[in-house]
Amino acid sequence: MSHSHLDLDAWHRFADAHSVSGVLDATVVQIAPFGAFLEVAPGVHGLLHRNEWAQWSTEPEVGATMAVRILAIDAELHRVSLAAA
Repeated sequence: MSHSHLDLDAWHRFADAHSVSGVLDATVVQIAPFGAFLEVAPGVHGLLHRNEWAQWSTEPEVGATMAVRILAIDAELHRVSLAAA
């Protein structure tokens, strides 16, 4: 089984198991100028846009775990939009 096939399966499993407005714990894996990428499930990363963490006094750090709410899931495009929970 190829790596891309495993990633596709991970996305579909995530989309089947979670729904918009659901809350879960995720781990920060990368900080970018526009937001943070968080691993929401093995092989599945979502974006927490910078304006979603404006309420916090400090920005997230790589390796930190935080509760997030799912704003949108697009398994076909491999995108998950997140908000602070």
